Amino acid sequence: MTIALAALLLMVGCTPKTNKATKEATEAKTATVKTAFAKLYDYRIVAEYPHSAHSYTQGLQYADGTMWEGTGQEGESHLQRISLSTGKVDVVASLPKEEFGEGITLYKDRIYQLTWLSRKAHVYTLEGKHLRTISYEGEGWGITTDGERLFMSDGTATIRLINPDTFATEGSICVMYNGEPLGNINELEWADGYIWANVYLTDSIVKINPTTGIVEGYVDLPALRNKLQNNPEAEAFNGIAYNKDNGHFYVTGKDWNKLFEIEIIE
Repeated sequence: MTIALAALLLMVGCTPKTNKATKEATEAKTATVKTAFAKLYDYRIVAEYPHSAHSYTQGLQYADGTMWEGTGQEGESHLQRISLSTGKVDVVASLPKEEFGEGITLYKDRIYQLTWLSRKAHVYTLEGKHLRTISYEGEGWGITTDGERLFMSDGTATIRLINPDTFATEGSICVMYNGEPLGNINELEWADGYIWANVYLTDSIVKINPTTGIVEGYVDLPALRNKLQNNPEAEAFNGIAYNKDNGHFYVTGKDWNKLFEIEIIE
């Protein structure tokens, strides 16, 4: 267990709204995972790409050769495409100035973008045309999809299963790391039947079983920060995207001037 992840186990719990039967089932499932310990994975850097040091990364999505990015900060929250080779940013949509953008995901032929405290999700075409705004409960942090459902984090140890049309909560997952709830679950990415997630305020990503909530493995990536040069703006490690064609991941951080392609070695 890393020191950073261990610190986030303190005073963390999962408190989804449930009925008695669901609560009892959740407690029973939680009791069975006490001995499930996460494996530390290795990795190698495949490539380094330029990334705008003015992009406060809240979400990444790689699809069909295109890297999508959602950024945050009031007045600076955008949905944009970024060129891996040059780092050039193509802003396709901007949020209202009072909204703080969060995670993004590509569901069918639509892009969904969360907001932090505004309780709104914006839905766009792949050309950036705004289609609709959907309200939801609580904070918005990360979002991903398995192609049928949406999975949404709110900074706690709970990941909610969300209806793509109504954003109603249809279930929840309590993320468990070495038998204890793991908080600060942030950016999400679906890859080969698992949810991968950034853990806010750490340089780690975790691999979550979407059925049990168990963190089966994790990768520590603090060495990536050491590769940033002339980048005093660099803030938290955040942003994870999956390339299903080669099995590699892309990771970066808020206002980082580099984006990394990595291969995870399990």
